[in-house]
Amino acid sequence: MSDRQAPRRRVPGPARPARSGGSAGRERPAPGARPAYRPTPRRPPPPNALRLGSPRPRLRMVVLTLTLVLLVFVGRLLQVQAVDASAYAAKADENRYVVHTLAAERGGITDRNGVALANSVDAEDITADPTMFGRDQLKIGDGPQRAAALLAPILGQDQEALTRRLSTRNTRYVLLARRQTPQVWKQIKDLKAALTKKGRKDPATVNVLAGVFSDPSSKRVYPNGDLAAGILGWVNAEGRGGGGIEQQLDKLLSGKSGKIRYAQSGGRQVPTAGSAETPAVAGSDVELTIDRDIQWAAQNAITDQVKKSGADRGYVVVQDTRTGEVLAMADSPGFDPNDLTRANPAALGNAAVQDAYEPGSTAKVMSMAAVLQQHAAEPLTHVVVPNRLHRGDRLFQDDVDHGTWYLTLNGVLAKSSNIGTILATGQLGRTQAETNRILYSYLRKFGIGSHTGLDFPGETRGILAPPGKWSTSQQYTIPFGQGFSINAMQAASVYSTIANGGVRVQPTLVRGTRGADGRFTPAPKPGTTRVVDARTAQQIAQMLESVVDDEQGTGVKARIPGYRVAGKTGTANRVDPATGRYRGYTSSFAGFAPADNPRITVYCAIQNATRGSYYGGQICGPIYKQVMEFALKTLQVPPTGAPAANLPVDFKP
Repeated sequence: MSDRQAPRRRVPGPARPARSGGSAGRERPAPGARPAYRPTPRRPPPPNALRLGSPRPRLRMVVLTLTLVLLVFVGRLLQVQAVDASAYAAKADENRYVVHTLAAERGGITDRNGVALANSVDAEDITADPTMFGRDQLKIGDGPQRAAALLAPILGQDQEALTRRLSTRNTRYVLLARRQTPQVWKQIKDLKAALTKKGRKDPATVNVLAGVFSDPSSKRVYPNGDLAAGILGWVNAEGRGGGGIEQQLDKLLSGKSGKIRYAQSGGRQVPTAGSAETPAVAGSDVELTIDRDIQWAAQNAITDQVKKSGADRGYVVVQDTRTGEVLAMADSPGFDPNDLTRANPAALGNAAVQDAYEPGSTAKVMSMAAVLQQHAAEPLTHVVVPNRLHRGDRLFQDDVDHGTWYLTLNGVLAKSSNIGTILATGQLGRTQAETNRILYSYLRKFGIGSHTGLDFPGETRGILAPPGKWSTSQQYTIPFGQGFSINAMQAASVYSTIANGGVRVQPTLVRGTRGADGRFTPAPKPGTTRVVDARTAQQIAQMLESVVDDEQGTGVKARIPGYRVAGKTGTANRVDPATGRYRGYTSSFAGFAPADNPRITVYCAIQNATRGSYYGGQICGPIYKQVMEFALKTLQVPPTGAPAANLPVDFKP
């Protein structure tokens, strides 16, 4: 077949551009074929045309922000509900719940026979919730001022001070007044009720006292007024002991406070919300050794004599010679612990153990005991007493001017001769230094320079320098009671030691305590010390009888019909506490009865008598007699009926 005859394959040529307005030259797609995509050419924007931004970045930013916010809320929710849930619950409870202290009832104080000397009665602590006086609660701006104006006359307090307390921030509890009587709280409660009733009728009335409440409390009462106030002390505004036994045994008396926690709404307890309470434990009752009746007799006697003598003060101590128990400890002037606002600050406390003074001739009993115990002399040893005696840097004389006295050692004590005492104690040692050491040792055994053992607040132990520091004059004045100082309880204890056969029993004021469970716990037994032997003590007791029974004795005003009485007078130069110089006198009398079978010691001292006599035998001897007679009858101590020793006072040269 020739090339001319063979068929030819058509090869497509290049596409021709389509003509506008027609379809000529446009290649039709094959059946079932997809038309080719031809993008529309973009025209260039006209000049100054507004170009729209893409919304996608903005959407991303909004989503991110919302996500972060939601994460913060979720994190905070987890913190509140999971991590810090307990803390927020506690804060909620703190605002909802109120915790009040339940004051423990203070224990009572009685005498040895169970007679009440101090007890507690029901009282009310007036409190307030400061948040209930604000504008958001009362809808007024002067709520604290209005409430204070109403409360001030009832509570007897300053209105401005109450306003400040009611305006206290960040607390729901303030104390307005302690230990008010139930009558005071009733006045406030009635006033609150009246305001509430008036508010129902007049909506403009605001009950500004809605936030005032009361907590049960107690108030200390001393039913016998100023009786034994120096021993008992008082309770201060905080409910703590401020002096005396109240202070000394405060922890025992006050007990242990409790707490109550309850929900409140509008200042009132929500009964259905439950409460938690730790009950208070009442304090223990304290039984003292004193006898109320003997205390009364002693206090009356010393008060009358202090007034009569125009004295600064005075004290009387009564002690059981066998047990060391203090039966009375009275001083004058005193105070009423029920109302300290009227008390003289100088009279607060217990002067019988807090005052230190030079004892004078009542201390000669210790010098004589040392002389007899050391066998330097006997009661009938002769002592020639001149009118004057030169020793060291001084010229000594007795209280009365006299010629030469020819006395027994018994007579030296009976007539209270300073010169005779110096001569007698001079026999204690071969040298004056040795004499000083021996005398000092006996003074210490009698308790001089040491605390009595009562552990009483403010008690003084007196002043007794060691013998190496005694001045030239002290070597000779200390034997007759000048140059060292004691308190009244120490002085009484000296005579109780002689009365107890030479054994010193530590004084006691507390017999025991009775706890909240009703069980009585006796006080520990007091310590004892042998000072001199029984023979020496008996000799001293007989010598002390001559002071009272013999007509030449200085204590004849202390005689008690039917009883054998042992005693000693004292009149000492007194150091004025204000100036530190000698001014006036300390007048005293000490002794015990019955002399041959002692049961009771009585000591009396009066400071700076300015009217009448200042001699101890004249102004303290009668007090001793009055108090001793009463105590013997109260304790039903019979006379022994035995004849007195009647030791001679003097001798013929």
